[in-house]
Amino acid sequence: MAEPRTNHDIATETPRSDAGNWAKPVRTLTSKDVPAGAMDLNVTGRRVAGAGTGFGRLWQKSFSVRLEGATTTPREVIRVWKEHFGDFWPKGQRMFLPATGIAPGEVGVINAKPMPGVPSMATGVLVIYADDESFSFMTPEGHPFAGPLTFSAFDDGGVTVVKVDELTRASDPFWELTMMIPFWRNTLRNVAKHFGVDAQVEERIVCVDRRRQWSQAKNISQNAAIRSTFYTFGAPVRKLRPRR
Repeated sequence: MAEPRTNHDIATETPRSDAGNWAKPVRTLTSKDVPAGAMDLNVTGRRVAGAGTGFGRLWQKSFSVRLEGATTTPREVIRVWKEHFGDFWPKGQRMFLPATGIAPGEVGVINAKPMPGVPSMATGVLVIYADDESFSFMTPEGHPFAGPLTFSAFDDGGVTVVKVDELTRASDPFWELTMMIPFWRNTLRNVAKHFGVDAQVEERIVCVDRRRQWSQAKNISQNAAIRSTFYTFGAPVRKLRPRR
């Protein structure tokens, strides 16, 4: 059985022959090719946020689903997942990628509702790694999670397994209240259904560090949901401003 790489593997290994699969280091993110009508906020000019810069408890989470009965290969799953990444999200969540799609160094813009009854939030991700059987994101300042997310598929005794791994903290005190909302469960169910499989998602959630980093509570000033709400409610005022 070919074991999938974890976030720890991807974060600590030294790129060699796979150097082309890694994003080049950047100081800040820049979005591009965002379609008209999408809210392009909280991405350009933001730094990448590792788990060490987050506020909340440190969680290691793994979600997986077995595609029993499907004949698809891990590479085919990843190819489809890359091409239709946002389509597998719950209704109302959208992701906008440049024409090159999920490729090392590319930045995706996310428009999503963090919880029912609130305006849409704008944030994004940086693709830090991508190959034929996995890809990984890092999040910018203000995103709900601080830390790496890895999406992979591998063969387990002739059955393709699809998996999401994360090693993350909530970015700030606001997001700490919502960290346990299940998001990837629904996504993996949708991926499985695309390949004709109706299966339950298995999960493993471990609290690696129960301490909250109170020195990072200031991150709330970058909170993408709060800033997006102010932007949305400020739209009527912006329309009244004279154009130059």
